[in-house]
Order: sequence, then structure tokens, then C-alpha cells
Amino acid sequence: MALRNILQEEDPILRGKCYEVTIFNDHLGVLLDDLKETMFAADGVGLAAPQVGIPKRLCVVCVDGETMYELVNPVIVKTAGTQKGIEGCLSIPGKHGIVERPKTVWVEAKDRFGKPCKYKVSDLTAVAFCHEIDHLDGTLFIDKIISESK
Repeated sequence: MALRNILQEEDPILRGKCYEVTIFNDHLGVLLDDLKETMFAADGVGLAAPQVGIPKRLCVVCVDGETMYELVNPVIVKTAGTQKGIEGCLSIPGKHGIVERPKTVWVEAKDRFGKPCKYKVSDLTAVAFCHEIDHLDGTLFIDKIISESK
């Protein structure tokens, strides 16, 4: 595993749409492991591949320090409810704002081996899933801020 550099807001890779993952091999596993290590080293709760310069549709999320989600080619298939909360981003240090997100999301993805997975997550985990999946489409949380946070 290796720590990767986290791209900052001005990098154009963060605004691009990512490519679907079609090859499930050891290189993908290494990338997922590197994302986890980099996320934890930066005190984050999620990290998407484009944030480390890889324009592929994959991300990791861990909001409680224990339950790790690896999402390859994730798709939000259903949402319910709404919640508002303060968000920040490892690619935009020092900036925070109030964002409205779904309270619960249903996501279909694949794991590192290409096996289909389905998740139903709520609260902070739903926020993190939405935030990271947004990265895969070139959307940053600052695009969705409804009010600045102090």
C-alpha cells in the first residue's frame, strides 16, 4: 500500500467524468488499498479515485473507523428523505458548507473482484456515499452548498 497525493480543487481531473472499471485484477485491489490508506492518513471518511488523479469510477467510504465500503462503478438507484449537514472535502481543505443530501440511499456497485453488491445506508454514511459518487461525475460539494458554514 502507498499514500497517494490528493489533488486540490483547481485540478481539472476533479471536474471530469470518470471511466467505468472493466478490469478487476490485482492493480484494482492495490488502488483500493491505497485509497483507504490515503483516506485514513488524511483523517477523511471517504476518498474517490479522481481525487488521487485516477479517473475511474471507484471510491472508498468508512465513517465509523471500522465498516469499510469499497464501491466500484457505484450507482444510486433510490433515495428517501432529506438531511442537511456540514460537509468538507479532502480536495478543498479549509472550506465547509451546508449541503442537502438524501437521508437514505440504495446503491448498487461491484466489489474489487467484480461481484455485484447492494447497499442501503443512511445518515452520515449516505452523505459520504453521495459525496464520493458525485466525485465520479466531476461534481464537488461546493457545487451543492446551500449556505456557508462558519
